[in-house]
Amino acid sequence: MRNKIMLYIGIVILLLCACLTSCENPWMKDILDKLEKDKDKDKDPPRIPCFEWIRPGTFIMGSPAGEPGRDTEEVQHQVRLTKGFYMSKYQVTQEQYQAVMGSNPSYFTTSPEGNSSKLPVETVSWYDVIVFCNKLSIEERLNPVYTILGTTNPDGWGPVPTSNNPTWDAVTVNWDANGYRLPTEAEWEYACRGGTTTAYSYGNTANPDYMWYDVNSNSSTHEVGKKLPNPWGLYDMHGNVYEWCWDWYDAYEGAVTDPEGPASGTNRVIRGGCWNHVAQHARSAYRDIVGPWYGNHGIGFRLVRR
Repeated sequence: MRNKIMLYIGIVILLLCACLTSCENPWMKDILDKLEKDKDKDKDPPRIPCFEWIRPGTFIMGSPAGEPGRDTEEVQHQVRLTKGFYMSKYQVTQEQYQAVMGSNPSYFTTSPEGNSSKLPVETVSWYDVIVFCNKLSIEERLNPVYTILGTTNPDGWGPVPTSNNPTWDAVTVNWDANGYRLPTEAEWEYACRGGTTTAYSYGNTANPDYMWYDVNSNSSTHEVGKKLPNPWGLYDMHGNVYEWCWDWYDAYEGAVTDPEGPASGTNRVIRGGCWNHVAQHARSAYRDIVGPWYGNHGIGFRLVRR
């Protein structure tokens, strides 16, 4: 009797092994897909919550010629990103900004939904944002990304400039650091699209269920995360406030791998549209530009990190 039981157990084990090694087995396929998705992740997740892992990949950046609202600068080209990154699910809020910087520069301080601390911070310049990134990195004992005047400590950079500043514009980046930073323009569009090729990450027609823009914002920003997310779990990638990117603005160069943007320039790129702009400015491919010293009530940001 015992021999028969052992025989049956052996047969079951063999059948299980055969199923697991079959590429057609749905269960095994799910396991392999998860392993593939997770293999490039950092060993340690970010210290702060609400980040989504954006896996490496290749996509077409820019927009097709027939896309409504398209600008001629949105020339389509292939971009390959060989390194994954974490991106914050939400735009940085006034509460988060004040906790790090000790002040809140935002124009909008009353929320239509009732909790002003969850409004996106705005009226921040590009210079303000790189200070925020390094300060938060230092507080969380991460390696800061940005260096100015030979130091990563913003206390040694002097006052935040209110006009274009050659010293601050010469900021250098440690792309391997695990601290917080702005996304490159390519990283931003890749994450915004979330694997889609349509004008918006949810389709080709503006949909107020996904974004705050001039039609539905009632002339105000709104608390982050109140609209539906894109396919990769990111909220407000379309509308609410524009988001600063790392890059200087220039024309696209064609197919590229891990682009870091031009080495110099006059204006930095902002993406995503905002509460008082038309829907077409919130398209995945739309580009706008602003001087790095400038901030207004339509510009905020979100974070990325390795």
